[in-house]
Amino acid sequence: MTGTDLTNWLIVVPARLASTRLPEKAILDLGGKPMVVRVYENLAPLRLAGAEVVVAVDEDIVAAACRQHGVPFIMTARDHATGTDRCAEVARRHPGQSRPFILNVQGDEPFIDPQDLIRLCHAFAAQQGRERALGGGSLVTRMGSLYFRSQDSKRFASPSCVKVVCSNFGHALYFSRSPIPHDRDHDGHQTGDFLVHMGVYAFDREALAIFCELPPSPLEKKEKLEQLRALEAGWRILMQQASGESLGIDTPADLEVARARFA
Repeated sequence: MTGTDLTNWLIVVPARLASTRLPEKAILDLGGKPMVVRVYENLAPLRLAGAEVVVAVDEDIVAAACRQHGVPFIMTARDHATGTDRCAEVARRHPGQSRPFILNVQGDEPFIDPQDLIRLCHAFAAQQGRERALGGGSLVTRMGSLYFRSQDSKRFASPSCVKVVCSNFGHALYFSRSPIPHDRDHDGHQTGDFLVHMGVYAFDREALAIFCELPPSPLEKKEKLEQLRALEAGWRILMQQASGESLGIDTPADLEVARARFA
């Protein structure tokens, strides 16, 4: 895979209708179109690079919104616990076995920089290629994700902001809703940059299937962070730095900020 070629990639956008903090957010209006349509449109550079993009829906009303705007979709089961499970169903049913890599882009991320996603795809595929060439075996990197740097002390303290710490080789060491790393010399207060995790996941096709067969792990259940399941299983997660932060839409306040951007 060279240049901007993404023909090996299937991009899945899980768009669950039910949402605790922002009901039916997948179909809420964002600049005259449903949010899920805006997310799909934002991924146009990946489609132009050869990736296939499909929305994974769980209700007819979301499917209707996709159909109205010409957005390809697959109807998935309603009882999936996570968006990753929904992506795995799409991957199982997708005929394109020639696309060995899967990228999960959340259905509430209409502003994520598509160039960051392209860089993640290339970095992940290149990392796997190098490791497999060296006979990496069980140490081959099976997941990839994004982070951005921040110095916002309120974000650092907020449980809704997921922080990550990484090794010198760019792999995740731990994710937490708690402030990490803890600076003992400053009583744990935020000093300098910290890393904010962005909920985007790259997998190889086999790893995605295996991941969804693993039971929720103890740390995952405590933190409510599914990526900890991979770390507890001994997997390596490649972390790629994004060019800047995105605006995930989780609350009514987030929605108003997003609508202001489109206005």
